[in-house]
Amino acid sequence: MIARLIVQTLLGLAGMGVLLFGAAGTLAWPGAWCYLLEMGVLGVWVGVWLARHDPALLAERLGSFVQRGQSAWDKFFMASVVVVWCAWLILMGLDARRLGWSSMHPSLQGIGALAILVSMVAIRSVFRANSYAAPVVKIQSERGHKVSDSGPYAYVRHPMYAWAILFLVGMPLLLGSWWGVFCVPLLVVGLAYRAVLEERMLCAQLEGYAEYAARVRYRFVPYVW
Repeated sequence: MIARLIVQTLLGLAGMGVLLFGAAGTLAWPGAWCYLLEMGVLGVWVGVWLARHDPALLAERLGSFVQRGQSAWDKFFMASVVVVWCAWLILMGLDARRLGWSSMHPSLQGIGALAILVSMVAIRSVFRANSYAAPVVKIQSERGHKVSDSGPYAYVRHPMYAWAILFLVGMPLLLGSWWGVFCVPLLVVGLAYRAVLEERMLCAQLEGYAEYAARVRYRFVPYVW
């Protein structure tokens, strides 16, 4: 499974690199190289940790974005995510390098790198608390799916999405793209839309989730939403 993790990580990095540098029109983009290096190191680190502590979850995380048992609306959502993600990378390549629309201070790029690091470390804590944190929305009956309410789930119902917001802010900062930053609110709206639909399914199909949702009031940020 480690070999599969490394192969998929390299393929993902290569795909992002093609989009970023292709849109930039140059390989002379330190921010993009730093982003790819950071994502490679952190991705393998989290994956190796999962291989040791929760190989079943790692298998889920390495699965396809379209799976049997996945909600139909989520299949459409994930297909849309692929398109939006690619368009976002291309926009940031055009903005930060080819067209030079943005000018960002190196300190902000450093903050972006730190935000990515913090988000990935925090997401590992989410995996520790929830063995069913698959990338797709489905009930994992074959794995004895049950409600996770410990760790970060004691404070918000979707801690992975919450930390993903920090990642989404950090990424365009590190790449030096203000236009990428301006797109983040739209991406957050997409996450919020998915969270609401996911909760409807879980309340209907996962025993105890409705009671959990009533007990833990907030989805992403305590006292906000």
